[in-house]
Formats: sequence, C-alpha cells, structure tokens
Amino acid sequence: MTRTLHSGSRSGSGGRALYVFAVCRDLDPGIPGRSSGLPGGEPVRALPLGAHLSAVVQTVRADDFTDDVWQERLTDQEELERYARAHHAVVTAAAGGAPTVPLPMATLYHGDESARAALASQVARFDRALDRVAHHAEWGVKVFLSPSAGPGAASREETAATPPDRARPAAGSGLAYLNRRRNIQENRQRRHVEAGLRADAVDEAFRRVATEARRLRLRSAPSGDQGVQVLNATYLVAEARSAELHRLAESLREPGDVRVALSGPWVPYSFVGEVEG
Repeated sequence: MTRTLHSGSRSGSGGRALYVFAVCRDLDPGIPGRSSGLPGGEPVRALPLGAHLSAVVQTVRADDFTDDVWQERLTDQEELERYARAHHAVVTAAAGGAPTVPLPMATLYHGDESARAALASQVARFDRALDRVAHHAEWGVKVFLSPSAGPGAASREETAATPPDRARPAAGSGLAYLNRRRNIQENRQRRHVEAGLRADAVDEAFRRVATEARRLRLRSAPSGDQGVQVLNATYLVAEARSAELHRLAESLREPGDVRVALSGPWVPYSFVGEVEG
C-alpha cells in the first residue's frame, strides 16, 4: 500500500485532512454516504470536480496519517487490513453506481479546495481511464496443473531415481543412471513447454472475450494446495459479455489435470494505472 502526500507534509497538529478514495463520472451524490468509510472519519461524501466528475472523499483526522503513524500502520498487518477493507468497501460502493477510477490507498489533501484543484488538473487523464472502464469489470483467472502433470513432477522423479545409498554401483549401472537423468531432464523440459502452451491457450481464449488483459507474476501454491500455477491473469470484460465469460470458464473446466479458477467481478484496479492522485 502506498501513501500519497499533497500540498506539503503534515505534523501531528490535531487538524483535519481530506482522504480521496476514487473519482467517478455522473455519480449519484447519495451513493458515497452508504459506506461507513475509515475509522474516526466524518461521513463519506461526493466532492464535485466539474460538470460530470466527482471525487469520493472523507474528512479524517490528520494525526491518523502522519508519516510516523502510517509507517507504524504498515507494520501492523491487522490494522493495515482494516484500513484496506474500508477503502475497498467505499470504492466498491461507488463503482456499483457509476464508472469509477480508484485512487491509491491513503491519497490525502489538506482540504476540499486543494483536492479539487489537484484532481481537476487531471480531468483529461481521468476521462481516458473512465472511458476505458465504463460498463466493464475486472476478472481474475488462474490456471493450475495437477502435481502429476506440473513441472514439479520432474523433481519428484529425480528424487526417486537417485539411489538412497552411495554404495559403489554395479558394472554398467553408470550408463543406466545417466540415461535416467537424461530422461528426467527431457521430461522436465517437456512439462515446462506443455504448461506454457496450456497457459497460453487459456489466456488466448479469455483475451477473445476481454477488452484488455494482463498477465501477472505466477505465485507459488500455498502449503497443502494441490496444483502448480501456470497462469495468473486479469481481464477487463464488458458487462454485456460476462455470461460469455462464465460459459468459457465452464468449457475449460473439463475433467483432467487442468483446473481453471475464475474470480470476480472486481472494480478494475488493474486497468486505471495511468491515473494517480
């Protein structure tokens, strides 16, 4: 999570600051008030930026966002998650009623006028991002291969192929051992290629439904998870094509060693990166 400071730094003076969650187009002013917002803050509200744009904001205690306090919060996982959930809840509520560009967590200004001046100077950038995500949602797709089919299977074969003792091998066993190692290496390479091809095929299929797509870094499976991740991607999909997206995901969930996990819909955080608070 990042903290964005504007209009100079603040010390713990007991004053107030303006926290900005998102910028929306044609936002119903009543929608922000449906979210409770951050702990200890005033009611969440809309701050008009012009004819069609509004920021979703909340007046908060400046003391809660000094450099020292925020750095301490970053080390407290429970407290950080509490703020992250509150931030996400407000953004999600806004996105449920209008095209929305989320801003980074802890984007702060001294007050309404400084926020309005800074955000209004980026109207063109907000408009481009809003044009892109309007009537769209973000969907995540992860593809897993079963352990027997994944690239890690080769390491288990290698362990099994290595003699448990280091006794002197019988005549001719050296060649057999080298052949086993070569076969293991070839199997490992084949599995890596097959995993890449399967991931590419799934990604290509989802890209045909999506407006935009991004492939993310692969993540190691948590302990006890059955499967090797070969695709971690996110897709910007028009609302009108969400049923098509679900049908595609179901068609790829055929019995076998491939598992496709679809998650969403989410606010399209991954596709508004050009806009900052």
